[in-house]
Amino acid sequence: MTSFTDSASTALQLITALDSGLLTIVGRSLSVSAIACAIACVLGLIVGAWLGVARFAGRALVLTLLNTFLAVPSVVVGLVVYLLLSRSGPLGFLGWLFSFKAMVIAQALLVLPVVTALTHQVVEDAEGTHGEQLQSLGARPLMRSLLLAWDERYALLTVLIASFGRAISEVGAVMIVGGNIDGFTRVMTTAIALETSKGDLPLALGLGLILLSVVLFLNVLIALLRRWRELQEGGTASMPSVGVSV
Repeated sequence: MTSFTDSASTALQLITALDSGLLTIVGRSLSVSAIACAIACVLGLIVGAWLGVARFAGRALVLTLLNTFLAVPSVVVGLVVYLLLSRSGPLGFLGWLFSFKAMVIAQALLVLPVVTALTHQVVEDAEGTHGEQLQSLGARPLMRSLLLAWDERYALLTVLIASFGRAISEVGAVMIVGGNIDGFTRVMTTAIALETSKGDLPLALGLGLILLSVVLFLNVLIALLRRWRELQEGGTASMPSVGVSV
């Protein structure tokens, strides 16, 4: 208990003193996750919205594969990206392995199925309610998907927030493709794993507290957004039930 108390006290001192090493790791972690989410969300929102409206042969298979990708372990994604970016891989000429870019790619691939699947569900529900009316006005599938996505923009905003939480709490994939190099590719999750194994509990605990604070903030933001939407629409809003976990 004394060891834990001392570690917690030192961790709080590092946070309040704005330790440069700690802030560098936090800043890099936020940057990687933000860029990865931006890439994944642009693609995921478009594809997910289209899947929510389009009807074509093989759609059920596509949705099954999409749901399967939701359960793929992050280390598998990291392994795939590693093989693609390794010297003997098809993208080895880029020289991105063990770099900031490699971590962005890995996190984007992890987040993409989440954004696509949740967007598909939101837009498909909206299609069942308003799709027939839009179709009668001559809106084709692509246009309907965009219109419905815009109409459900507040619900989709919670998807974006949750996807950022998924990215920033990831450890397996970025450890494999980033290498956890001090000053270059070390982020919060990989630093926590390394510092804990080294016995540097104050730094690990400090980073853990910051990571928990970020996740808590994201969940509070989702809850506030859902509550605001319910008030705006008289309690009839249908927000996707998403959350952020570490």
